Amino acid sequence: MIRAILVDDEVHSLDALSILLSDFCPQVEVVAKCASPQMALEVIKSQNPDLLFLDIEMPGLNGFELLEKLGDISFKVVFTTSYDQYGIKAIKFSALDYLLKPIDPQELIAAVNKAQSERRSPTPAQYEYLLSQIQNREQQFHKLALPTSEGYALISVDQIVFCEANDNYTHFHLHNGKTTTACRTLKEVEEQLSEFPFLVRVHHSYLVNLNQIARYVRGEGGYLVMHDGTSINVSRSRKELLLKKINFIK
Repeated sequence: MIRAILVDDEVHSLDALSILLSDFCPQVEVVAKCASPQMALEVIKSQNPDLLFLDIEMPGLNGFELLEKLGDISFKVVFTTSYDQYGIKAIKFSALDYLLKPIDPQELIAAVNKAQSERRSPTPAQYEYLLSQIQNREQQFHKLALPTSEGYALISVDQIVFCEANDNYTHFHLHNGKTTTACRTLKEVEEQLSEFPFLVRVHHSYLVNLNQIARYVRGEGGYLVMHDGTSINVSRSRKELLLKKINFIK
């Protein structure tokens, strides 16, 4: 069983989530429901849960501040939020999980399954990065948190030369010559980086940084030569979009 604690200042949200868990996630045992972050502090310390469903926006002490006061976090966290798209994007870039209210049962099932299969707990750096992004809404995202076999890697988005698919993993080839492998599919990476127009999918196996292209060689689909010397095939279906992006077609 997964021992879970629910934290939300809205009692109806606590009850609704508890019912959903009972109906759709029988492997989850709700050991406590906390209607205030102050109460949650003591309960979490005494119960030592496996999973915490945490509302972000609460009076007196928000979800981030609650986590800061807890210190070392040995359990998984799923944020429950009514945040706008900016806040959701910040959570995604921090490689943290969330559920958007009203909570969809299928998304809840997926979040619980992910928490159950995920061996690593989030790092303090992920929460610190998320908090800084939420507090400074005028700032653009610069770093991406990537789940790796050893934990999490924080990389600057503009340092990506290209991303390469490898089944359920993605290799991030960086400007400094290093490679980071993330436990994410290329499709997931593409969705997460969709706000960056300089990152373009050119093949089912490759997503490239347009600023790192040295030249394009014509062909049925053609291929790219990156600044690091790597040759990357371009699929026929993505050729036109690529050429428009790099202004070969006006």
